[in-house]
Amino acid sequence: MDAMLTLNTKERDINIAASDYRKQGLLPCVYYGPKEKPVSINVSKIDFLKVWKEAGESTVITLNTGKSEIEVLVHDVSFDPVRSEVIHADFYVLEKGKAVEVSVPLEFVGISKAVKDMGGMLVKVLHEIDIEAMPKDLPHSIKVDIGTLTDLDAQILAGEIKLPAGVTLVTGPEEVVAAISVAEEEIEEAAPVDLSAIPVVEKKGKKEEEGEGAVKK
Repeated sequence: MDAMLTLNTKERDINIAASDYRKQGLLPCVYYGPKEKPVSINVSKIDFLKVWKEAGESTVITLNTGKSEIEVLVHDVSFDPVRSEVIHADFYVLEKGKAVEVSVPLEFVGISKAVKDMGGMLVKVLHEIDIEAMPKDLPHSIKVDIGTLTDLDAQILAGEIKLPAGVTLVTGPEEVVAAISVAEEEIEEAAPVDLSAIPVVEKKGKKEEEGEGAVKK
């Protein structure tokens, strides 16, 4: 298991505007769980971004409140719609002794013979899968070896992914994770047009006008 990721927290006074805390470099957050009422807190925004980058939403983070340590997962992150900056985060408190269900990102590794030697294209159908595990067994990501894709009709199903010890697949085992796609052939060049088959249309012009003139005489 990775080294423990910890964030120091301070209780947040909800009577003070969240924007005032943000000006101080703090990130307003809240943690809650099945047996935990929502508690408003602040954490250092810089520290949060560092931990979140490493933990994602599937690695356990320890919140140090000064009185106790609480194991959580990042549950939701809110962004400013204009500047795209993180402005709030939710933490989900884990129950000790109980497995948790999370979505874990997939990391595609290896080299596919179908892509390298046969001109196929790798199509990543899923970028994460749902798993269940005890908090201590939660992986940060799961590797998918595309080296098994050796034919142009090859594919990898969720049930074929090798999972770490203590991890159970929740995503349907028949779900396609990755597959090889064959590029469509370029449209064939159109056959040359047989000009002799096109009826000749006489040009209208001076002769008709002359003929019309003759009738009028």
